[in-house]
Amino acid sequence: MTTKQFLVDQLEREVARSRKALEQMPEGKADWKPHEKSMQFGYLADMVATIPTWIVFQLKQDSLDVAPADGSKFPRTPKVTRADYLKALDDAAAQARQAFKETTDEKLATSWQLKARGNVVQEGPRHQMIEETISHWSHHRGQMTVYLRLMGAKVPALFGPSADENSFK
Repeated sequence: MTTKQFLVDQLEREVARSRKALEQMPEGKADWKPHEKSMQFGYLADMVATIPTWIVFQLKQDSLDVAPADGSKFPRTPKVTRADYLKALDDAAAQARQAFKETTDEKLATSWQLKARGNVVQEGPRHQMIEETISHWSHHRGQMTVYLRLMGAKVPALFGPSADENSFK
């Protein structure tokens, strides 16, 4: 198996898991957060829906500055309904799939940088940075499932059974 195919397969598994989590979103709770230091649920769900776009950056650009010195931010499309978040996931996944189609294992071995205010905060081969992004995605999806539980929504089985979904039956 090629590195590219390994990562594409991983992307597909994570898209399916993210879809299951986003499908459980209660409507009208975007502003909710469990603690004053926590991020709002809508922002967290937006990250779960759109993190595949980071893979596009990693495949098409040599770096990404997540906190540019000029204070600019990534443009975010407003999302109101569960359907908006699911569409954002579908769009982000389609973009990542296309970027993978256009790349090679040789390109995946080249260096990529994550920056903040112009400073390199993480650097490595693209394939490694993509794996880091997928881990980051899983982390935020895990956060999202805690929010779901605290809001009284169902928590889907993602890596095995949950209290709401016994996938081993």
